[in-house]
Amino acid sequence: MTQAMELVDELGSLALFADLPRPQLDAAAHSFEEAWFGEGERVLREGLTGSGFYVILDGQAVVRAGGKDAAVLGRGDFFGEVSALLGEPPSADVVALNSMRCLHMAAPDLRPFLMAHPAVMYRMLLDQTRRLRTTTRARG
Repeated sequence: MTQAMELVDELGSLALFADLPRPQLDAAAHSFEEAWFGEGERVLREGLTGSGFYVILDGQAVVRAGGKDAAVLGRGDFFGEVSALLGEPPSADVVALNSMRCLHMAAPDLRPFLMAHPAVMYRMLLDQTRRLRTTTRARG
């Protein structure tokens, strides 16, 4: 019980879940499974089937697209949502830079979760918009 309450508190401290009231945070916490990855372990593989949606709780990961480092992700960042929602292979590798603890949701569960939690969907949309703007500016 204490571990579940700690996870709810931890979720509430992340920007992605910041708008959820306590009962929805509790429900959200039960929608995920914890996953651990060691340094250098590949979480997602570019061009291969994605395994779902991840939210980083501890540690860092690098996003590698076409063999080049594109971004470093840390606590509160998430990945895998695009391939999970589109049902397409990931467009990049995601590799743990150090010991990493994540929350994981299977791809088929992401859409219903987002529909049930529109505040999370909105925050995810904001993040995707920022990523697109950053990518567009980098190309220009």
